[in-house]
Amino acid sequence: MKIVVVTGSPHKAGTSALLADKFIEGAESKGHKVFRFNAAFEDIHPCRGCDACGMNGPCVQKDAIEEKLIQKLVDCDMIVLVTPLYYFGFSAQLKTVIDRFYSRTGSIHKKKSALLATAWNNDSWTMTALKAHYTRLCQYMEWQDQGQIYATGCGYRSAIEGTEFPVQALELGKKV
Repeated sequence: MKIVVVTGSPHKAGTSALLADKFIEGAESKGHKVFRFNAAFEDIHPCRGCDACGMNGPCVQKDAIEEKLIQKLVDCDMIVLVTPLYYFGFSAQLKTVIDRFYSRTGSIHKKKSALLATAWNNDSWTMTALKAHYTRLCQYMEWQDQGQIYATGCGYRSAIEGTEFPVQALELGKKV
């Protein structure tokens, strides 16, 4: 299976990066081919809403999303979104990528998907808005969710390293 992992954290060795690393390790151990796109370290731009793509591409913007990522998304079997929680939603970097799905909506629907997210807070409502957004995204894109990991109470790397969340990410990668 071809898997695209899109990360949205500006912290190269942060909490969500650890989950991405472990998921990829698990998936590759089962023979899957994984392409990782670290949105925070690429030249990306938000959707302009110009509708020049007609939801079927190409996008008029010639940034890393169009030049490096979109065709990988079209060709893959599974999309994994990885984000730290930013004000109860996806990080701006990941949201920028998600908004640009618009240019290929018809070509990247009906995929498998997963969501890996981390948050400092661990209140019961911490991930409510993110869960709802991901659920609607899956519904709209006709994605088949393969798993979600919501790592709450993990505001820094050493906090998540001592939890079960990295093992859960590894096991999810092996399971898909």
